[in-house]
Amino acid sequence: MVELASQQQGFLGVESAREEAGITVSYWESLEAIRAWKKEAEHTLAQERGKREWYHCYATRIARVERDYTFHKP
Repeated sequence: MVELASQQQGFLGVESAREEAGITVSYWESLEAIRAWKKEAEHTLAQERGKREWYHCYATRIARVERDYTFHKP
């Protein structure tokens, strides 16, 4: 899905973590870009498959990032 998402208008990037649970955060330039991604046919099929086969529950949050700071130890 990341490869497909990266081809969509307004896609900015993705971060993902997998251990006991998985989390993926995708970044988009606008609410319109998010809506278009939600309607993308292959993405919709993947969501339905996830509901049927993999996930007991999940949450979707749409939020605006106002600032982003990064620290790297030298």
